[in-house]
Amino acid sequence: MKLILKNQNPSERITRFIISIFLIPSLLIYDISIFSITQSIVGLVLFFNALVGMCAIYRIFGISTCKV
Repeated sequence: MKLILKNQNPSERITRFIISIFLIPSLLIYDISIFSITQSIVGLVLFFNALVGMCAIYRIFGISTCKV
C-alpha cells in the first residue's frame, strides 16, 4: 500500500496553491493572534496538499478527483 497516493486533479491543486499564497503570509500582515496563526496553518496545509497532490480527508472518505 502506498503512503502518498495522488487524489487531486491539476485544477484543484492549482486552486489550493493560489489560496495558500494568500493565507501563509497572514502572520506578517496581521498582528500575531489566534486568527492569523490559524490562517497560516491552513495555508501551509493547502500548500502541502498542492505540492504533493494528496488530501488526507479525501483519502479517509475514499474520494478521488483524479481521472483514472
